[in-house]
Amino acid sequence: MMNMEEYSTKFSMEKKKIWVAGNTGMVGQAIEKILKINNYVLLDSNNIDLRIQTDVTNWMQKNKPDIVYLAAAKVGGILANIQSPVDFIEDNLLISINVIKSSFENKVKKLIYLGSSCIYPKDLNEPIKEDQLLSGPLEETNQWYALAKISGIKVCEAYRKQYGCDFISVLPSNLYGPGDNFQENNSHVPAALIDRFHEAKIKNKKEVIVWGSGNPLREFLYVDDLAEACIYLTKNYSSAKPINIGSGEEVTIKKFSEMVKKIVNFNGKINFDKTKPDGVYRKLLNLKKIHDLGWKAKTSMENGLKKYYKWYLENYNKLRR
Repeated sequence: MMNMEEYSTKFSMEKKKIWVAGNTGMVGQAIEKILKINNYVLLDSNNIDLRIQTDVTNWMQKNKPDIVYLAAAKVGGILANIQSPVDFIEDNLLISINVIKSSFENKVKKLIYLGSSCIYPKDLNEPIKEDQLLSGPLEETNQWYALAKISGIKVCEAYRKQYGCDFISVLPSNLYGPGDNFQENNSHVPAALIDRFHEAKIKNKKEVIVWGSGNPLREFLYVDDLAEACIYLTKNYSSAKPINIGSGEEVTIKKFSEMVKKIVNFNGKINFDKTKPDGVYRKLLNLKKIHDLGWKAKTSMENGLKKYYKWYLENYNKLRR
């Protein structure tokens, strides 16, 4: 039986200077949006290369943030991970160690490190609990990214253990929403499908090809829900142990593709290319810990996809540059 007193905390964000590292990405943009709505004090760091230690150190010494959301990462889909293993392990290791180390040196009061559910071992068929991290082999197609992000979690844990730093790690499920990456070789499933179905519609194509068998199960979380969860956990969570964030809503890639097809209003067929890899078969997260703390996702998959596609249409010309 889990003792929630071990994890709960009451941390005030009022009058704190907040830095969202990675504020140009989907997650960083969403966190900044929610913070602005709540009138928190945000710091700007758009010109920093987080892979360069001196850049991070100099900026941190000058700006002295109180709270850091480490949302920056080198991310991509299966193909990108297969083609660029050095980029995924090296960039993510550098970003993690530079920001975490500098946060300690500059007495940051709270750091929230964003991992991902894809860093869990493969072949976990039951809803994944946080203590299953490092309990088995990783999925080969994204092992480089996973190893780097696991290292970041362990660095946060080490600073807490040795120096008492209030650094926490969160593990969100698959994400989608405004700010997503639509580069052809770098996008994840939701962005790839939205783009593919829309392009097929406007070009009057008769079919859309989807990678894999369509059988794998995925849990998708709307990015604004993740942002709200991160802020909630900043105030209410403190532990060396990571915590899952998800929607609790599981769907096959086939069903998800059909939902995207309907929302985009594409009238052709869906064909699955079974010669392409499926990735991990199932990645549903166990959400007991975060639910016990009092947070639950509020955006249904259907509503989230409608918001997502609306944003996509509004930003279509920018995304096509």
